[in-house]
Amino acid sequence: MSKLELENLSALQTWVGKEFPTGEWLTVTQEMINDFAKATLDFQWIHVDVEKATQFSPFKKPVAHGFLSLSLLSKMLGDLITVKSVKMGVNYGLNKVRFPNPVLVNSRVRLRGSVKELEPYGENGIKVTWSCTVAIEGLEKPACVAEFVSLMFE
Repeated sequence: MSKLELENLSALQTWVGKEFPTGEWLTVTQEMINDFAKATLDFQWIHVDVEKATQFSPFKKPVAHGFLSLSLLSKMLGDLITVKSVKMGVNYGLNKVRFPNPVLVNSRVRLRGSVKELEPYGENGIKVTWSCTVAIEGLEKPACVAEFVSLMFE
């Protein structure tokens, strides 16, 4: 997959409603899960206790936090698309988030995304609503489906 490079925010307008090229696969490792647990102080055994998860979890292995899948959106979007004129971008919020399927340790995930809506924001910015689906390799149901909102400034 080649990264979509746009010159400016006006060029982004042409992508409203069109799906971007699919992202590269990213492996969700136990180290990532453990680091996320440390950052969020969420040490639930189904995520971090490999032995207990193998023995007692219905999945027979640890699963990533749903919010870990969600937190990867910024990175995965940044890997898919860049707008050269943008000087700064910030996360603004989420309109809708669902976690239809767990991400088992060592699963590979990737982003399918598009621009749902663009709105002017201030004098030199735009509010972008991204439609995001975090797919899991080999599975039909995705890990995460979200409307992610960010601000971009030229």
